[in-house]
Amino acid sequence: MKSFRVTLELSNSLPRLDSILLEELRKQDRNAALKRITRSQYKELFHEKRITIKGQNAKPSSGLARGRTDIDILGYEDDAPDAD
Repeated sequence: MKSFRVTLELSNSLPRLDSILLEELRKQDRNAALKRITRSQYKELFHEKRITIKGQNAKPSSGLARGRTDIDILGYEDDAPDAD
């Protein structure tokens, strides 16, 4: 299944995934649909288990450790022309 990857580089751990990921999606320019996603659509991605960290289903309340974390959003892909 296709997926859209967001890589977070955190200098401190964060208590919740949902707020930082939504902010990152709105800042990126690689997928227009995810850039304009509404809060209800975003919540639905978690409900449908389409957001994963290391292949595991993520929850909005998932904590994030300091360092690099790759988050995949299933069913979306990178729209950038040089994405591969």
